[in-house]
Amino acid sequence: MDLFYYLEFFEDHLWGYIGGPIVIIFGLYLSIISNFLQIRRFPGALRIFWNFLTVRSTNTTGVHPIKTFFASVGGCVGVGNIVAICTAIQLGGPGALFWIWVTALMGMIIKYSEVFLGLKFRIKNQEGSYNGGPMYYLQHAFKGKTFAILAAILLCIYGVEVAQFRIVTTAITSNFDVNEYLVIGVFLSLILFAGSGGVRRVGSISSATIPIFVTLYVGMGSWVLINNLSAIPTVVSQVFSAAFSGSAVEGGIFGSAMMATMSHGIRRGCYTGDIGIGYASIIHSESSTTIPEKQATLAIIDIFLDTFIVCTTSIMLILVTDVWSTPMPASMLVQTALGNYFPYMHYFMPFFLFMLGYATINAYFCVGLKCADFIWPHYGKKAYFIYCIAALIFFSFHEVSKAQTLMGIAGGLLLIINCIGIYRLRHHLSFNIDIKPEEIQQPVPAPPELECSPSASAACE
Repeated sequence: MDLFYYLEFFEDHLWGYIGGPIVIIFGLYLSIISNFLQIRRFPGALRIFWNFLTVRSTNTTGVHPIKTFFASVGGCVGVGNIVAICTAIQLGGPGALFWIWVTALMGMIIKYSEVFLGLKFRIKNQEGSYNGGPMYYLQHAFKGKTFAILAAILLCIYGVEVAQFRIVTTAITSNFDVNEYLVIGVFLSLILFAGSGGVRRVGSISSATIPIFVTLYVGMGSWVLINNLSAIPTVVSQVFSAAFSGSAVEGGIFGSAMMATMSHGIRRGCYTGDIGIGYASIIHSESSTTIPEKQATLAIIDIFLDTFIVCTTSIMLILVTDVWSTPMPASMLVQTALGNYFPYMHYFMPFFLFMLGYATINAYFCVGLKCADFIWPHYGKKAYFIYCIAALIFFSFHEVSKAQTLMGIAGGLLLIINCIGIYRLRHHLSFNIDIKPEEIQQPVPAPPELECSPSASAACE
């Protein structure tokens, strides 16, 4: 047995015994102290989103709130919403969808909290924007930079999406018979172009591509569901009954069908929603809005769009058409379900995967650059460019499962560190979103005992 056998074993137990329970238990705790903000004030969250769409920001520092929102959504709504999410059903059965929904509900308030703290403890940088995220609020939570640096290192590892890069390049080359080296070179160039422009450029790209994808994909999915209306009540009933009785295809970590169903649902729900990872906090912290509650509320819309719209569409597609139980790769499930109703899916699917993969890789690469700059102010970004290029090219021709294992471990550790940090800073949280639209530009006081990173020290003086 090699080293990666033990790493995979550790990843399974990290998420099965620690990560999953933390999301549910800590999410429930935050839900209680916030009086279930994510449910009670969801209409208010939609109004805030609409206000940001229609009210022009007068703050010249930072990025427009909607661009940061779409940059963050771009990292969530990715290939995992079509491919990875379906593995939860393959391995955990239809009941996994119920636990994906539960995870999303609990994840909404966790993500709200991490984005809120990111804005509350952010600092101005020399580029006319802000630096924020776990690297900054963890300094206040643990009174030092040790955990902040650890989080930044883990986010650098998590920030190179080699799996999605390979899925996209493989989909294009196999369906369009294009030279593989050409596809890898062009796609890599596009990623470097987007990431080098920061959150502003990533947000501009995502705000153009994500709405197109959601409209097309949900529209096509809705057509399939309409044509299978009679099957929907049976499928929904099966989802709720299997969530507690268990109908896992394979045995789970906990040794029972029900626990396997729960485990796969929670794990995939965390992955697709990027819950507790801290990446969303870094991106949202660049928002030009000065009211943390306002920007943090967008994280609720983020999870809703990711899980309750896109992921649910994917899962319902494979359930109502009954392709989920057919022996085939997870990457083919949605394509097969849609292919029964729409022609040329071998062209549509690579198009979908490109839009999703490009948005996700851009967002994480941008976050990785900011984390590398925090760790090594003078040369971090240059070193991360080299690391990213080397990793993406190398894994374009090699098996990515080992890299995914490392990313899974990094994500699990980030979840634990961030949730502990949020708990320690819980008294700094505010769940008041009853702020009038015209109050958006009012300044908020700087966080106490603010520690600037070396790269931003000049802007903080």
